[in-house]
Amino acid sequence: MENMETLKKWVSESERIVFFGGAGVSTESGIPDFRSVDGLYSQKFEYPPETIISHSFYENRPEYFFRFYREKMLPLGFEPNITHRVLARWEQVGKLSAVVTQNIDGLHQKAGSRRVYELHGSVLRNYCTRCGKFHSAEFVRDAEGIPRCACGGIVKPDVVLYEESLDQDCIEKSVMAIRSADLLIVAGTSLTVYPAAGLIHYYRGNRLVLINRDATAFDSRADLVIHESLGSIFDKL
Repeated sequence: MENMETLKKWVSESERIVFFGGAGVSTESGIPDFRSVDGLYSQKFEYPPETIISHSFYENRPEYFFRFYREKMLPLGFEPNITHRVLARWEQVGKLSAVVTQNIDGLHQKAGSRRVYELHGSVLRNYCTRCGKFHSAEFVRDAEGIPRCACGGIVKPDVVLYEESLDQDCIEKSVMAIRSADLLIVAGTSLTVYPAAGLIHYYRGNRLVLINRDATAFDSRADLVIHESLGSIFDKL
């Protein structure tokens, strides 16, 4: 396959690879994608998922929020797949400068990646909204109803909800990494969620690779487009 050979050549020639990934990176670990046929958006709930995981819903109906969050958004017990592992290996040998991810599952770090910019936060970080004490994901999972700290404050996951802003420091570091990349691989994302999707505009090189099962609005701007599963591609890399 000509596209695969081109990708292999670019990877071998590059020293500042940046990987920008979305939900499709983790679906092969068994974590459902929001927008896939089997994802959260196709399931029936009393409210749309976008409503439930909004800041205002969290504030007004925290018990309902946490019931949904535990059942559908707390991906514990999953393992990194071939894509996570290959990326971690690239970082270890000095080819990959950063992973920028929209995922909140922590699987990149579990695979061994160290420079990971989590645009939408992580389920593994949870803080008391009153005293700031850190709590594990297991604490939130095992709590009855609304998880509360010993001080009485609500323990909130460090994930970016609808109506909340992305972390500015994370955005700035992601932009710096993407600007300096000599190869940008964008994979497993529909590129429909902003402002995250807009970050690829900061890439200044001529080796923009899009890997996704389905076409995206950015395909025409890419230098190389591969419509296949990530696992099959990274297995060959």
